[in-house]
Amino acid sequence: MKHLFIINPAAGSRDRTKEYTQAIREVCEPRGLDYRIQVSQAPGHCRQLAREAAESGEEYRIYACGGDGTLNEVAAGAAGFPNAAVTVFSGGSGNDFVKLFSDPKAFFRLDRLLDAEEVSFDMIRCNDSLALNICSVGLDARIGTDVANYKRIPLLQGFRAYAVSTLVNVVRGIGEHYVVEINGETIDGDQTFVCVCNGRFYGGGFNPVPEADPTDGILDVLLVKKVRRLQVPAVIGKYKSGRYKELTELIRHFRTDRIVIHCDGDVPINLDGELRRGRVVEMSVAEEKIRFFYPRGLTW
Repeated sequence: MKHLFIINPAAGSRDRTKEYTQAIREVCEPRGLDYRIQVSQAPGHCRQLAREAAESGEEYRIYACGGDGTLNEVAAGAAGFPNAAVTVFSGGSGNDFVKLFSDPKAFFRLDRLLDAEEVSFDMIRCNDSLALNICSVGLDARIGTDVANYKRIPLLQGFRAYAVSTLVNVVRGIGEHYVVEINGETIDGDQTFVCVCNGRFYGGGFNPVPEADPTDGILDVLLVKKVRRLQVPAVIGKYKSGRYKELTELIRHFRTDRIVIHCDGDVPINLDGELRRGRVVEMSVAEEKIRFFYPRGLTW
């Protein structure tokens, strides 16, 4: 078994490369593990490093050292390879995906990650990209992908960065026209956003569909109609806590394996906090699965 630690110096509010390196060496060397550390040099490099390890054919455990964006890249690089399993050695600003588990703080402890269990998780195929957690289009995507502009400002980590991004983007405008194809139905109208869930948490603690299950082969989709600015705080409050069923006049919930969104122009797409753009957005349950390992004894 080989262990690959991929450090993303851009994750979180500061570069934690030295801290990660020290922690990895202190835990791995006394155990005599076959390990190496690689540091990402640019966006997409984490994905490349994970793919190179997976393509070697050797048995690998790959640790995404960072947050949700780092995990997204590493999972996308290793997805579909039976010899590679991934996890996250948490250190980003949100660390939302692992809130799925009973003790998310365990992912900050490397000794816990070395004593691990595994599960096979679904992935989301979004056009030519893969995501593990949650994707969105519309206001939510603008908010989610703009968070990076604020998270390195002092006192604006986690949900606070998301709140500031929300305020800025609400001022810019709320609704956009989409034609949405889902479960044999075509929905033509103005929407605030479309959220597609494989996991449960994102945006510094938002939990839009608490029952979402990344092993069931189904995506949980929330289609949020255009709302007035004065409605935004109330809608976001219930959406954040998974109370979408209380807003049936504004939010429709679908369970599906595929959705296509036709947009009037080139729009931002949020993939686990990473930005993509497109005019036609097709999301589906990916053929590729990911082996995910987590500290022994946790439930999800």
